[in-house]
Amino acid sequence: MKIKRNGSAKWQGGIKDGSGAISTGSGALHAYPYGFSSRFEGVPGTNPEELLGAAHAGCFTMALSLILGEAKLTAERMETMATVTLEQVEGGYAITAVHLKLEAKIPGADQATLERLAAQAKAGCPVSKLFNTEITLEATLVS
Repeated sequence: MKIKRNGSAKWQGGIKDGSGAISTGSGALHAYPYGFSSRFEGVPGTNPEELLGAAHAGCFTMALSLILGEAKLTAERMETMATVTLEQVEGGYAITAVHLKLEAKIPGADQATLERLAAQAKAGCPVSKLFNTEITLEATLVS
């Protein structure tokens, strides 16, 4: 089975004075603004790295939910933050790291079980497989 999803971007102008808009096929984002200043200078708007972070966090958390179910566990709550690092390297910019930080409330699970199952989800998540970088994980069981 192949599933195809679409995202699009429009851009006008130069790199620093130009502006763009990002849209998703689902309509979750429609012509949402992005540009040099929102990517590199902290100005409001989105950027590719935070979108990748949201996608990675969502993918990883869903993968973990599946793996928990296979282990006869169900999360009461899981919150994942994905921090995507963009830095200047020789020849331009590159995403050099992604750090997943998970806080989860899972009745019946202990910390060692969470760490083992979360590592499986990190390795198996399709978005993790997309990145050619180190992906670290911090998983914390909360009460």
